[in-house]
Amino acid sequence: MHPLSPDVHTLPWDRVQEELWSRGVARIPGLLAPGACRKLVATYDTGVFRSRIDMARHRFGKGEYKYFAAPLPSLVQVLRSEVYARLASLANAWMEALRQPVRYPPTHAAFLEACVAAGQTRPTPLLLRYGPGDHNCLHQDLYGDLTFPLQMAVFLDDPGLDYEGGEFLLVEQHPRAQSRGLAFRPAQGEALIFPSHVRPGRGERGFHQVHVRHGVSEVRAGRRHVLGLIFQDAA
Repeated sequence: MHPLSPDVHTLPWDRVQEELWSRGVARIPGLLAPGACRKLVATYDTGVFRSRIDMARHRFGKGEYKYFAAPLPSLVQVLRSEVYARLASLANAWMEALRQPVRYPPTHAAFLEACVAAGQTRPTPLLLRYGPGDHNCLHQDLYGDLTFPLQMAVFLDDPGLDYEGGEFLLVEQHPRAQSRGLAFRPAQGEALIFPSHVRPGRGERGFHQVHVRHGVSEVRAGRRHVLGLIFQDAA
């Protein structure tokens, strides 16, 4: 266990699962202490990454992010593996509700073995950096044929102190309905768990697919960093 990691087993997972079923997003306040947040931000200008993406170049928005190289920093590795283990049963319940045949193993190590078999071997955890005028267009993080239906973002800076603007956005598309938008301004160290592409929505005739995209509104001032934890590796 990394010394700055939270005890994931003691987090309120019953509440998290209830929020994911009912709202499609769950908040975990204070997942990381300020010291752990600063430690992660400090890695941005080091050599622990495999690639850098300029979002404007790819028309993803404006800003940049970097993918961590293998082996992942221990704090990132611990969070990724332990949070996956707490979400796997929910992911399977979602797939059952949506009448999808895929099922996920109970450990992240076993899931990564399935990713390797599918030709997905590049680590996907990333660190995003936004400055004034930067934003992230609405999108989904898939990376290959084998996907996990949930992902997590951990917010590493103090809104109002380190940056202004930069709200986290979720947009849901329900069948035969207009889109529904949600905006969040998480505190430093807070995490959001949300769908990577679809989630089950409950209707009069059972469950239906709700398509979900996420993004970031324009940062007006300062600098904003976010740790993104995607559980599948990339092709």
